[in-house]
Amino acid sequence: MIIDALFKDENGQTLGKLVANEKAFASGSRGYFGQGKIEIEGKRYQAQVQLVEIGSKEQKKQE
Repeated sequence: MIIDALFKDENGQTLGKLVANEKAFASGSRGYFGQGKIEIEGKRYQAQVQLVEIGSKEQKKQE
């Protein structure tokens, strides 16, 4: 699965989007991670999004 993370302002206007792909983290946890650059009002920002499945590290230990 791929997740689109949208960044919006207080009026709901989309400012940017990052794509988060499935990732197996070095810690043993599983989740999603994406990074990129977003331009807001003429300024460039580096951004990242990380979603970690709660309990995924323990599940891996049991397997």
